[in-house]
Amino acid sequence: MSENEQKVEILVVASKVKGYIKAAAGMNTSDKIMEMISNKVRQICDQAIANARNDGRKTVMDRDVT
Repeated sequence: MSENEQKVEILVVASKVKGYIKAAAGMNTSDKIMEMISNKVRQICDQAIANARNDGRKTVMDRDVT
């Protein structure tokens, strides 16, 4: 598998996301959305890691999520 074809790990529980969307809006959910949501989670985590690192900590805390 080439680097571009490598499957990205999904970081969210698909059934929970689909259940939330169904309950909140009565809508169905495309499977492709899980990759997009996982990418957003990665961005949030990367920023939180940077914030903790800038504070000189090795622990990411709730205050690091902005």
